[in-house]
Amino acid sequence: MTQQTRINPSGILIIDKPLGVSSMRAVEMVRRGMGGLRTGHAGTLDPLATGVLIIAVGSATRSINMLMDLEKQYETTIDLSATTPTLDSESERVEYVRTTPPPTADQVTLTLKQFTGAYPQMPPAFSAKQIKGRRAYDIARSGEQVVLAPRMVNVHALSMLSFAWPIVRLAIRCDKGFYVRSLAHDLGVALGGDGYCTAIRRTAIGPYTVERAIELKQEALPNPSQLLALPLAAAR
Repeated sequence: MTQQTRINPSGILIIDKPLGVSSMRAVEMVRRGMGGLRTGHAGTLDPLATGVLIIAVGSATRSINMLMDLEKQYETTIDLSATTPTLDSESERVEYVRTTPPPTADQVTLTLKQFTGAYPQMPPAFSAKQIKGRRAYDIARSGEQVVLAPRMVNVHALSMLSFAWPIVRLAIRCDKGFYVRSLAHDLGVALGGDGYCTAIRRTAIGPYTVERAIELKQEALPNPSQLLALPLAAAR
């Protein structure tokens, strides 16, 4: 009698990550739903960000680096009248006093051109960047000074969806390594003040859009029948 070789399921899940759930927590939930199979994600989303999170399962985890190289798309809402230490709503809001009149919509649109193409961007102090073996956010939370260096990022498209002072909504199409929270701060400074993200939503990674994503629920964890095959050529 021929012994059959068991083939473990593999593939990817396009998750619509909910608000307040870390990317690693989402991976753990998927791993449970997959019966403990090896899992990993292809690009961190902050806990207060929502949207597309690709989770690879089984042998598909070998393609994570390729998936991380795919173009990203985001929509974000920015408050230009204040800032926070984390550059999002996770920490206390700090208002500032403007010394110039608020910008007009045309001024915001013109300023956005500074942040398209390739340019050096400073990562947030509260980020997962490694500094001598420590995460930047751990250093920041301990009250120590976080020393980071700018890194080159690339923005393919940046457009304003709406503006009513002090709130601006943007659509972003960028390569990996881009921090939406840093854009909020940099845009605010360029407009004579500061800014922070009140909402961040990743709407696509490469061809994988939020419309194709499944909800992540504790009471109904994803299972192997929901895995998608990974067509490498189509995903490039």
